[in-house]
Parts: sequence; structure tokens; C-alpha cells
Amino acid sequence: MVMTRQPPARSVPPAAQKHSRQTWFLAVVAAIGLVIVGYIVLVDLPQRRSAAAPPGGRQRLADIPFDGQRAYENLKQICDLGPRPSGSPAMVRQRELLRSYFEKLGATVSEQTFRVRHPRDGSAVEMANMVVAFQPETKERFLVGVHYDTRPYPDQDPVDPRGRFVGANDGASGVALLMQLGEAVKDMKGRYGVDFVFFDGEEFVFREGDPYFRGSNHFAEEYVANPPGHAYRQGVVLDMIGDKDLQLFEEGNSVDWPPSRAVVNAIWSTAKKLGVREFIARRGHTVNDDHLALCQKAKIPTCDVIDFDYPHWHTQGDTADKCSALSLAKVGWVIEEWLRRGVR
Repeated sequence: MVMTRQPPARSVPPAAQKHSRQTWFLAVVAAIGLVIVGYIVLVDLPQRRSAAAPPGGRQRLADIPFDGQRAYENLKQICDLGPRPSGSPAMVRQRELLRSYFEKLGATVSEQTFRVRHPRDGSAVEMANMVVAFQPETKERFLVGVHYDTRPYPDQDPVDPRGRFVGANDGASGVALLMQLGEAVKDMKGRYGVDFVFFDGEEFVFREGDPYFRGSNHFAEEYVANPPGHAYRQGVVLDMIGDKDLQLFEEGNSVDWPPSRAVVNAIWSTAKKLGVREFIARRGHTVNDDHLALCQKAKIPTCDVIDFDYPHWHTQGDTADKCSALSLAKVGWVIEEWLRRGVR
């Protein structure tokens, strides 16, 4: 993924200065009133909190009906495969693991294969998007996408930008979450079906100027050129959602296109109802990601759920210990509930 700009800084205008004696007197009275009100609120607050649901941001794994610990175990299993750049033996092993896993859940698994030229030596690189379909006979569907390749090198690493990159958050977190989400989606019956799409070649990038998003662009182009016999109602792309310090602002490109803005509203309002405060209903970074091809080429209303403020982005430090079962649980819970409400 590529960030195109930072969110605008917010400034707070200074309070106006008041110098008259009357204003001073009123200010003293107001301050005394605030102290009294504050005391009343503090006395009453514990009772109010005890009667309410656990506040978002303080939820424990036990409070959340999505198994984040199991998702985290999936994440570690994927990282144990090692770096998974497109065309690598580890990518092939990951694909086999996912096929076996989802077929055991009763899903229909297909691969969309294509070739690209290696940006450094011109050799042919085999890539494959994976499509995991639940209720494949349903003609209207929801799409949940992730990329499952890792960047070839940790190019932002301050010590060794050509070192080893396992991509725990940037790659494995979304894959691990979909593995666990499949446990719920397999039992969802309703008007709409659900497809999980694993995009290859999201960042098969060795130097500035190499193309990104190969898998999602291929998927979108095929969707238009060779219509699959079904249509996607809405979609979401999940990327870097396992960070321990999770903050999910609304992504700029997703907000700017009205059809995808509707998806943003639905997902963030679902999070609000569940009390998951890590979904922050304010515009954040504008990020080029796999959702752009789905929106712009395939015309599928799709938003990006991404925490781009991750200190280990594209470094050797992006390892499993930087991720959190609780973060995976919160995101999984929100996406599951969004799908559950939409599918029926």
C-alpha cells in the first residue's frame, strides 16, 4: 500500500481574553459551578459505568464473541512459513494451507492465475488470487479482501533494508483474521453470499516506480471483461489490522467516492454500536491500496480498513509479537456483524 498524503493538522483557536470586572465575577461563579457539577458526576459515574456495557478500548478478549486468540495463532502459523513474496515457495505453501483450511469449512476455493514480468530481471512470475466462496450459488455477494503476499524486502528498515521481512501485520494479520472469520461466515444464510479474496502481488516492489496492486487490478479487470455470473453489492479490504496500538480512522479514498462512503458509514456505525472505539469516525490518511482497483475499475463500492500509523511498517520489526489477539478480535467482531446484517 502507498500513502499519498498526511491528514490535515487540526488547530484550536486561543480563547478570547476578558478583562472587565463583571466578566471576572461571572467567571468565578462559573468555576464554582463546574466544581460542584464535576463532584456530582464523579460520585455518580461508577454507578453509571457498572450498568453499561464494557466501554470500547477497555474490552477484553472475554468480552468479544470473535475468537481473537485463535486468529492470533493463525497469524503465528503464517509467519512461521517465513517471507511470502509472490512466486516464492513459501507463498505456494501458504496457498496450500489456505485451500485446505477453507475447504474443510465447506467453502468453494478457486484460483485466478496470471503471470507478470519480474521488475528486476524480466523473468516470468506466477501469481494467483484465491477466491473463497460461501454460498457460491448466490448471485449477489459481499467481498472481503486482503493481500497475502509480503514485500520482498523490509525497505524501510533503518539497519538492513534488504533483510528478512515476515510481514506479521502487513500481510499475515488480514489472512489470519479471514481464517477465523470463515468459522462464522460458513453458517451465515441469507439473501447474499460472501467471497473472501486473497490478492497476490499487492507489493511485489523492489524499487520506486515498480507497479503495486497486481492482483487486485487483475481481479477487477477480469470482473469487467469476463463477468462471473454474480455481482458484488459491497466490499471491504483489510490491511494492517493486527497492531497492538490499533487506531482505525476512515481512509481518505474510501470517503471520497460516495458509494464506498456508504460502506465506511456502515462499518464504522457497526463498530460504534458494539462499543469498539478503535474505529474512529474521522478522516485519516489517504492510502492507495487494493480497494482502488475494485472501486475504480470494477465499480464495486469498497472501503479500506487500515491502521497506517504502524511503527514497524516495512521493517524487520514487523513480527508476530507486535500484533495483538485483542486487535484481531475487535476487527473481526465488527466485520462479522457488518456481514451478518448485510447478508440477511
